[in-house]
Amino acid sequence: MALYSYRAIDSHGKASKGLQDAANVVDLELRLKHAGLDLIDAQIDSGRMGLARARIKRPELITFFFNLEQLTRAGVPLLESLADLRDTMSDPHFREIIASMVESIEGGKKLSLAMSDHPDAFERIFISLVHAGEESGQLPEVFLHITDSLKWQDEMASHTKTILLYPAFVGIIVVAITFFLMIYLVPQLVAFIKGMGQEIPFQTRMLLATSAFFVEYWYALIALPLVLPVAAKLLIASSPEMRYRYDDMKLKFWVIGPILRKIILARFANTFAMMYGSGVSIMDCIANSREVVNNQVLAKSLDDVIVEIESGKNLTQSFQNTGIFPPLVIRMLKVGEATGSLDKALLNVSYFYDRDVKDSIKKVQVLIEPAMTLILGALLGWVMLSVLSPIYDLIGKVKF
Repeated sequence: MALYSYRAIDSHGKASKGLQDAANVVDLELRLKHAGLDLIDAQIDSGRMGLARARIKRPELITFFFNLEQLTRAGVPLLESLADLRDTMSDPHFREIIASMVESIEGGKKLSLAMSDHPDAFERIFISLVHAGEESGQLPEVFLHITDSLKWQDEMASHTKTILLYPAFVGIIVVAITFFLMIYLVPQLVAFIKGMGQEIPFQTRMLLATSAFFVEYWYALIALPLVLPVAAKLLIASSPEMRYRYDDMKLKFWVIGPILRKIILARFANTFAMMYGSGVSIMDCIANSREVVNNQVLAKSLDDVIVEIESGKNLTQSFQNTGIFPPLVIRMLKVGEATGSLDKALLNVSYFYDRDVKDSIKKVQVLIEPAMTLILGALLGWVMLSVLSPIYDLIGKVKF
């Protein structure tokens, strides 16, 4: 298929522009006709392929699966449900994807197969779940599971951003004050300090040297925070080994590492439970969960689990032998295996870690404010001590 840039009008005569995959112009016209649009003109637009392949945002997916669950549970046929969503979704690219899915289903494909044609919109996990729902006849329940999972992921993503944004904001303030002191304030005092004719104390010499460095290389200091992340990203992407080391370092990093590990484990447990409860096999649950964790260390551990199970060991032993998963996860897996309620046991793990992450974030936020206050106080104290020390020395030598 080619990517076409088109102009079209709707039934009210309103003009619109967009991008659509199609085999040819005739196919494009049919696709737009199904979307309630009449084609005016079109041309292949390879230059904007990257834009058309942008991933669909999570809120759009939540709306999509929530409405599908409500409509199918109410007895509305799947094709009619998709047609309604095609006309109501706010994202133009997503509307085009849904229109393509409608055509695929009308051509005889199942929903899961139609979804698999659009990996930019639907993760493999969702496709596996929908396929399991089609086989078991429980599509509304699957749509509900996916909606709840997406909502939970959105909440966990919000927690992760909270961990990073608040320290970054406070850190920027500290850096800005440091630049102000070193580039503007301290140079104003240099002539005054040197004009005293006294021997300059060590801490004052250190302050003057630091200020001179800031004044001389301010552009490099500003560029460093911009260049370092890009260089680090390129280095991490240079080889699988570097990515593995980076992911391992993230899990061990002080304060952030334990919280990140809990977030990853909570997402793993939630996804595993959702898939297992929908009828997906254990091996497929583990294989699909590998993509969810988004961490090479834990992904390798899941690969090891698959190898252990294939060699004849049970689920609990396989997870325990990796040495990565904490006792809580192992204990709940053991309980789930023994009772036959593996999905409920893993949902308990997800609930526990979710609550623990929220508590940990609150504690970190409480500690950040006094820590930053101490840093600022130490910085200002250093400047004041360095400036006032020569003055005190001069006063001490005055004879009354």
